[in-house]
Amino acid sequence: MKKVEIYDTTLRDGAQAEDVSFTLEDKLRIVEQLDGLGVHYIEGGWPGANPKDTKFFKEVKSLSLKTSKIVAFGSTRKASSSAKTDPTIEALLEADADYVTVVGKSWDFQVKEALGISLKENIDMIEDSIAYLKSKGRSVFFDAEHYFDGFKSDPEYAIRTLKASLRAGADWLVLCDTNGGTMPEEMRKIFRETRRGVKFRFGIHSHNDSDVAVANSIIAVESGATLVQGTINGLGERCGNANLCSIIPNLKLKLGIGCISDQQLQRLREVSHFVSEIANIPPNRRQPYVGDSAFTHKGGLHVHAVRKKPTTYEHIRPGDVGNIQRTLISDYSGISTILHKAGEYGIIVKQEDRPKLQEVLQVLKEMEDRGYQFEGAEGSFELLMKRSLGLHKRFFNLIGFRVIVEKRKEDEAPISEATLMLKVDGEIEHTAADGHGPVNALDHALRKALEKFYPALKEVHLIDYKVRVLTGLSGTASRVRVLIESGDKQKKWGTVGVSENIIEASWQALVDSIEYKLLKDKEER
Repeated sequence: MKKVEIYDTTLRDGAQAEDVSFTLEDKLRIVEQLDGLGVHYIEGGWPGANPKDTKFFKEVKSLSLKTSKIVAFGSTRKASSSAKTDPTIEALLEADADYVTVVGKSWDFQVKEALGISLKENIDMIEDSIAYLKSKGRSVFFDAEHYFDGFKSDPEYAIRTLKASLRAGADWLVLCDTNGGTMPEEMRKIFRETRRGVKFRFGIHSHNDSDVAVANSIIAVESGATLVQGTINGLGERCGNANLCSIIPNLKLKLGIGCISDQQLQRLREVSHFVSEIANIPPNRRQPYVGDSAFTHKGGLHVHAVRKKPTTYEHIRPGDVGNIQRTLISDYSGISTILHKAGEYGIIVKQEDRPKLQEVLQVLKEMEDRGYQFEGAEGSFELLMKRSLGLHKRFFNLIGFRVIVEKRKEDEAPISEATLMLKVDGEIEHTAADGHGPVNALDHALRKALEKFYPALKEVHLIDYKVRVLTGLSGTASRVRVLIESGDKQKKWGTVGVSENIIEASWQALVDSIEYKLLKDKEER
């Protein structure tokens, strides 16, 4: 069986998408998801370009990755200098990643106009940069930028850039359709002609400006590429990059090409939605394979036929990519997902519990209709399921809270204070706390009230806090979703809350975060 390796650049190319800004913690969480998906290479960023990317390469070493290898990205050295003294090359080495990607120009027009140097100097830059990195023990991907435009302009020079990288010891040659303007038949023709002139391992990097990045990536594989670069959900600058959420199942399920395992493929939808949630972008409902609508059927002949035999209107089994079949008039769609999650949470579902699972499913649907999303908020979903099955009781009950925000002077920051009353084991606890904003004050008051009853809560810290306006039609009265990530010394978990009142939504997520911690500690005892 032919095999293709997957190279993800969500954290670098994907982060260049409009409206996307990953924190350092976001990037580390996404790395863990990509590793679970079975991605072979993860491009972490451009060390030296900003403090966040530089710090990423230090922090990522603390993760225990099973499959993925971390790649540092950078460019060739600058003109009229040496790779030994070039700051970009030095930053790549300081990142201390075993794998590096060096991007260099393959289009004569770009060399002359963008860099303003001679064609020979560009060749020297490519060769010198890669040779020096190889001398330091790095494995090197050479990203031949604008390769297809370069080949159409001057094929001899485009191939010279590839041969220069090979003389220097490059381990991979990646042909880049940087402007995203290459048509599929051009892709096939140029890829094959290039492979006739250069015998080596090739990869493909496509942008989606002509809406054919996925098709071009598949054609490149059919034409000899054994590595595909792309991003989760096609995130990327301008119109985005090639979408790995389509490429991976196309390779594995349609062409029979090995890339990730069957079990890893079943996580595809989960990873897709996780990245959307972390990027604070609503998942594309109509995205092939992983979108909510990908296997949804609505009324009429379709529903009748698909209930008899799913293949009448489904090109693959939804479960193969972690999705589910949905019929909008059915009360039973999605129960397999609930059962699957129950298994993940260690819940043994007896036959008499099946009606309760239907109730869980109904509650889930109602909550999603109100704006809840549990991708990235597994903690809240596990609590929802265990409460519905009678496997969890609250550790405390709210009697009431009040949050005050007061601004006393124009040029001074507002003052936030929260007062809170809880009932814990029959005992009333009344506390107050201030904070940097109303949510922070409420968080402080909640912890202050509970820590004497549950000292382990001192280990819990808030890692991330995100707010999404679900619809702007009501202006400042619009419903919002709050996503919180929390952690202790051993693990991290996400929780969610939804309301027209941001404080209430935050309260829901905060309470779930603490309840989840206490539940897990109880189960482990």
